[in-house]
Amino acid sequence: METVALHTRLRPGKEADYDRVHAVIPPDLDVALREAGVHSWRIWRSGRDLFHVVEVDDYARMRELLRDHPANVPWQARMAELLEVADDYSGAQPDVHKVWELP
Repeated sequence: METVALHTRLRPGKEADYDRVHAVIPPDLDVALREAGVHSWRIWRSGRDLFHVVEVDDYARMRELLRDHPANVPWQARMAELLEVADDYSGAQPDVHKVWELP
């Protein structure tokens, strides 16, 4: 299993919308995430900055499976309205790398 950290940023003024949209995740998206090997996905927000921690069997495979999944496509369209940079699913590697960990 992999633990992956991600950073995304909201468009100005979209904080409340983002929180509201994430209050309830669509059931079909929940199923799709779990079928793609996601064990947990946690998100913290500080102002417009979002910090995600994903525990997943295989991050690259998850991205491949979700890219065109019918439950994920409308979700990503909604997220594109809220995020400063929409996820185009071009990258399979996260852009946040672990520097230190308290053993």
